[in-house]
Parts: sequence; structure tokens; C-alpha cells
Amino acid sequence: MFRHLPLTLALLAALTLPLYAQQSDSKDKPFDVRSSVGDMHVGKDADAAKQGLPLYPGARPKREKDNDPLNFGILTESFGMKLIVAEYESDDPPAKVIDFYRDKLKKYGKVLECHSQKHGGDVEAHEDSKDSKESKELKCEENSGPVTELKVGTEDNQHVIAVEPGDAGKGSTFALVYLHTRGKRGDI
Repeated sequence: MFRHLPLTLALLAALTLPLYAQQSDSKDKPFDVRSSVGDMHVGKDADAAKQGLPLYPGARPKREKDNDPLNFGILTESFGMKLIVAEYESDDPPAKVIDFYRDKLKKYGKVLECHSQKHGGDVEAHEDSKDSKESKELKCEENSGPVTELKVGTEDNQHVIAVEPGDAGKGSTFALVYLHTRGKRGDI
């Protein structure tokens, strides 16, 4: 009965999201769909608190064209996903931001430090494997570059903080990412 549910929800999103984007008075309002087969939320209401983390003191949202915060969730009987992404900037150097978040992430497990050329490249969601009921540990996809990524959790439930030097070498910019996925079992 629910075999085509992901396709149905994707089609529903493809049809309704353009209409939502065209409504000028709703650009900052969340878009919610609740039905008997599943729920979906899309909004610009992402922030550090929704990820279970404090915001770095003095940080402010990074505002660029096409760089709005994202809070996306979809929950059905057969699968679920929650993705929260928000970018910030600070006048403090990257090392201070990294130290702050390394300490705050410890409550979620062992903190892994990676380095990459740019942030945003290796947060991955994986479907449940038939052979394994446990989620895999996170790892560094690459380990050189100016962006420091702090990762904690598993592939199915992860927090990633990507910190890099700010424009013109002043201050820092950082992205907070939370990704939680599940198959037929569990809650989000």
C-alpha cells in the first residue's frame, strides 16, 4: 500500500513548493503538509537551538543571496528525514569558534575533526541496510584544506559544524548542520 509513498510525497513537494515560493507574503513562513500518509515541513526557521546546540556568542546569521537557513523534515510510515542547516558569521577567529563547538558537541559522542577544501560536501544520508541494524560511524572524506569540520554521531544521526576563515581573512563563517534519517523503524 505504501510502496509508492516516497514517489507520491516527492511529487506533492514538486507541485506545491513552487506555489509556496511564488507567494510573496509567505517567503519566510514555514510550509507544512500533514496527511494520513505522512507529514512534511519546509521552512527558513533553522537555528542552532533546533539542532540542540547553543549559538556561538556574538554570532549573527550569514545573509547572502540564495543562502537562507533550511529546516526540512519529512516523516512517513516507511521513512523519515530531518535536515537543519544554518550559516553564521563571527568577528572571532576560527580557532575560538572551533573550541567552543568542540566542547558543546561532546554531549553527542566522540567528536571527529576533519579538514576540507569547502564546507557542505560530505553530510550523507544512507538508507537502512538489510544486513546491518546499526548506523555507521562518521569518518573524514578528505583531510586537508582551510575548512575545519567537527562531526559527531553516526551516518543516520549527525551534527556537523564547518568553520572557515571569514572574507578577507577577518573573523570566521560557520555552518551548523543536523541530519537525522530513519527507515521503517524509529522516531525522528
